[in-house]
Amino acid sequence: MAANRTEVLGLTRRLIRYRSYTPGGAESTIDFISGWFEARGLETARYKGAGLHGEMSSLVVRVGSGKPRILLHGHADVVPGDEEQFEALERDGELFGRGVYDMKGALAAMMYAVEDLHVTGCDATVELLIVPDEEREHGGTKGAEVLIQNGHTGDFLITGEPTDFHIGLQAKGVLDLRVTVRGKSAHGSRPWLGKNAVLLAYEHYKRVQELPFAKERSELFPYPSINMARIVGGDVINRVPDRCTYDLDIRYLPEQDPKEITRQIRSINLPAEARVLFAHEPTYVSRNSPFVKTLREVAARHFHGNPDGVGRHGASDIVFFQRAGVPGVEFGPIGGGHHGPREFVVADSLETYRQVLVQFVQILAANGAGDGKAC
Repeated sequence: MAANRTEVLGLTRRLIRYRSYTPGGAESTIDFISGWFEARGLETARYKGAGLHGEMSSLVVRVGSGKPRILLHGHADVVPGDEEQFEALERDGELFGRGVYDMKGALAAMMYAVEDLHVTGCDATVELLIVPDEEREHGGTKGAEVLIQNGHTGDFLITGEPTDFHIGLQAKGVLDLRVTVRGKSAHGSRPWLGKNAVLLAYEHYKRVQELPFAKERSELFPYPSINMARIVGGDVINRVPDRCTYDLDIRYLPEQDPKEITRQIRSINLPAEARVLFAHEPTYVSRNSPFVKTLREVAARHFHGNPDGVGRHGASDIVFFQRAGVPGVEFGPIGGGHHGPREFVVADSLETYRQVLVQFVQILAANGAGDGKAC
């Protein structure tokens, strides 16, 4: 156990050192991971995809050849961080570093879990899918889409997004709008003669928060998420701005209709236009799925909290696999502070996560989901 803990932590530390918030850094991370598997006698397949940030590589490692076909999904990229975050620091049982929780710690545990399954032998098929662009803004073909186009689908997917050992059954949909508000220009010394478009934009945003859709709730979510993500207005300091544009990031509930949300926003009685920049549907899987039940059973052995299904406010690559008919859940180790200055994981949870993944596959094979040979 102690040796395994050291293995996973050591690999996590190495992954954190890669500044994979740039395309070059993400590509170097993929290079390292490919070499790590090849040194252990496991072949890797790489696929190039021309996305918004240029040509980037996704990686696949497969073990086993039977049924069911389980996909483990991880992303090598992170959001930018302070320079010191790229050297992992362990203190009081917690490992700090950029991307350690989202999701290089989970990725390291997945890598060792795949090696474990290779060594023990198993009729079930497990593919580890690693993409370089999960954290990127929308635009172009994503790594997950490239993998699906090349036939990497299966019966069930686990992505190692941070969930503290809870099982993420649902994720909100995404609706990104660009709102352009019109005002009236005037000299900066006489602002009462104009209509300040920046102030009108803020008023518009406040009214969005009061619309009917913003007050709805569902079984797993208390409300949709509404974020004023960017705002641009004005050109010179001595003039009242007559135009302002702001980007609105809405994460809507699985039961909501993005067309109706857009209609409500466009009905606001202010001089504004709303244009859809991007949208994708929510994700969801049934609590009664045999894969979910097995994962819940294994997680409960190791985690004394409640590993039952939860809703996830953020989006993940699961949406692309759902479109291809592959159900999936978010499930990751314990930690906090992702995308922030104090991102961390509970160090021991990484080895536990490795064991949960291995045991999950072993149970599926032993229960006859494959050809009868346990891992």
